[in-house]
Amino acid sequence: MTWGKGPRGYHHGNLKEALVRAALELIAEKGPAGFTFADAARWAGVSPAAPYRHYRDRDALIADVARRGFDIFAAALAKAWDDGKPDVLPAFERLGRAYLDFARKQPAYYSAMFEAGGVAPDSDPELRTASDTAFAVLRAAAEKLVALMPARGRPPALMVALHVWSMTHGIASLFGRGDAARRTLPMPPEELLEAAVLIYLRGLGLTAPATASRS
Repeated sequence: MTWGKGPRGYHHGNLKEALVRAALELIAEKGPAGFTFADAARWAGVSPAAPYRHYRDRDALIADVARRGFDIFAAALAKAWDDGKPDVLPAFERLGRAYLDFARKQPAYYSAMFEAGGVAPDSDPELRTASDTAFAVLRAAAEKLVALMPARGRPPALMVALHVWSMTHGIASLFGRGDAARRTLPMPPEELLEAAVLIYLRGLGLTAPATASRS
């Protein structure tokens, strides 16, 4: 998502929203570590002291951007998963595609959420809650997926969720994002993810029916 180029003033006293928009623009241009608090103030068209009305420092601003990103992300994942309806395996595939879609359409949020090294989720309770809410969608999907497997030798759902998250996040970060950090790939990232998950599930003894793809 882009918000236009150049500094922006704020209207109707909505300084906080102007700073968030400024941070998103600067993250898209320079990365989450590439700008200062003063840069955000300048981009928003306010004095260097003005941001302190809402944020203690730059990290707090980025944490708020990341929290908002996780809220959008969690809603997108939940919509795609739709509680596993009508069938778990196609819904699980939709979930992965939604992850890639978010990285493609919201690269600035994605960077703030996952690549702001100085802003750990545990540093902000609201950020931690938002992050956990997003992961809970994947965890719930893994629970239903694991329930399809024979009880004997069934892997822990948390382990499956973490494995699938790692694969999905790696593909999104390398090949699926919508900014300059995206690597070229001779196939759609969705196809790469679909193949990776299929191989993983086959290793667990679970295969998707032929009609499950591209729901």
